[in-house]
Amino acid sequence: MTGVQGFGGFFFRAKDPEGLTRWYEEHLGINPAPTDMEMEPWVTEAGVTVFSPFDADTDYFAADKAFMLNFRVADLSGLIARLRSAGIEVTHESEMEGIGRFARIHDPEGTPIELWEPSEG
Repeated sequence: MTGVQGFGGFFFRAKDPEGLTRWYEEHLGINPAPTDMEMEPWVTEAGVTVFSPFDADTDYFAADKAFMLNFRVADLSGLIARLRSAGIEVTHESEMEGIGRFARIHDPEGTPIELWEPSEG
């Protein structure tokens, strides 16, 4: 059986799609979805992608949210500093041995975003 090759996109409803698109580009470096052949799409680096349904009553992220985004980052400390200087609250800083370092932010519409700097090796 042939399976999927990777994660192709994430599509969701937003109250202010244009504003949210600008926020993700400005603060996390995610290019907007191309609307013509001239625009550069967001291209990620190859690496681990975790696809994991959680129990409906999980307390790992807010109960009123159906999902949480998780982005791999190369320099969590640097990104945290930039986010905080932009007035974005950073919480849940932690480290899991052998897995990496984590921090949590929320986009302007309250979507939880986990930032993950994988352990080396």
